[in-house]
Amino acid sequence: MSLKAGIVGLPNVGKSTIFNALTEAGAQSENYPFCTIDPNVGIVPVPDRRLKIIESYIGTEKVIPASVEIVDIAGLVRGASEGEGLGNKFLANIREVHAILHVVRCFDDDNVTHVEGGVDPVRDVEIIDTELTLADLQTVEGRLEKARRASKSGERVEIERVEALEVVFGELAKGNPARGIDLSEHQWELVRDCHLLTAKPVLYVANVADDDLEGEHPHVEALRELAGEQNSIVEVVCGSIESELAEMEEAEQREMLEGLGIAEPALHQLVRATYRLLGLHSFFTAGEKEIRAWTIPVGATAPQAAGAIHSDFEKHFIRAEVYTVADLQKYESEAEIRAAGEMRLEGKDYVVQDGDVMHIRHSA
Repeated sequence: MSLKAGIVGLPNVGKSTIFNALTEAGAQSENYPFCTIDPNVGIVPVPDRRLKIIESYIGTEKVIPASVEIVDIAGLVRGASEGEGLGNKFLANIREVHAILHVVRCFDDDNVTHVEGGVDPVRDVEIIDTELTLADLQTVEGRLEKARRASKSGERVEIERVEALEVVFGELAKGNPARGIDLSEHQWELVRDCHLLTAKPVLYVANVADDDLEGEHPHVEALRELAGEQNSIVEVVCGSIESELAEMEEAEQREMLEGLGIAEPALHQLVRATYRLLGLHSFFTAGEKEIRAWTIPVGATAPQAAGAIHSDFEKHFIRAEVYTVADLQKYESEAEIRAAGEMRLEGKDYVVQDGDVMHIRHSA
């Protein structure tokens, strides 16, 4: 899948620190030795404990996790929609991503200057939301002019396009992001070519101090309240600690995590949340050569999943043999799963579930 998420935030909120920690951790995976594919783009493995469970029952030469592409987008300041700072670059980059990870500073530190003079997560979110909304307003205004001219032909679809765009323009003018606008699927299709920035799903990353790993500071609570109003979620991350963890060997990392009283790096949770934010999940293939997590959209059918492996497999799909990780834990081998009658045969209409282990049968 070529879906990617973009990290955004005001200057000095820890955006690049978190991006660098993500890509540094990815670089330590032997399956992704060159995880930074551009100065501001990284391929990050999706931590999935189910891969280790499968490997414990099925011997293999290598294990390959799923991955997500994450873009560190140029910092934004007030006036970005008018080209201030790196505004034009910011807006161009954010149009290319499918979801937004909005890093928000939620710690006080006199040694780290805040571009707005003080820490206020809600204000910081509103600055970026305002700039994205203003940029969308400019886009919709231009598109609306064209649609109105086209609608003079009397063509029904153009009249409907004008109606949909007027709804969007009206909500944006009130300061409401497009993702919260109540449009029908048909209406969204009519405005899709606007590539609205505020229509992209958002996950907030609360960058906290190293003594607030649970995110109990009032700054985080304020951000959670705002996110709740938007039907978004908040992941709590301490950028400084994650940077240290990302540079450690596995044994050192375990020791530090135990000392902190946490089970895994917060970035692991963030990557999994990003995967879900993009509307993705995984199915597995398992054999002597490799155990692999394959990325598919939620709702994909068995032939579409086969196509993630190879396009010919989708064209010539016959059926899929399917079982779960829980089945493997219960019966301890594929042979015993078959013997127990738990190996399911699924056809072209089967909707693949997260964590399915599959053997694709095809005539290619």
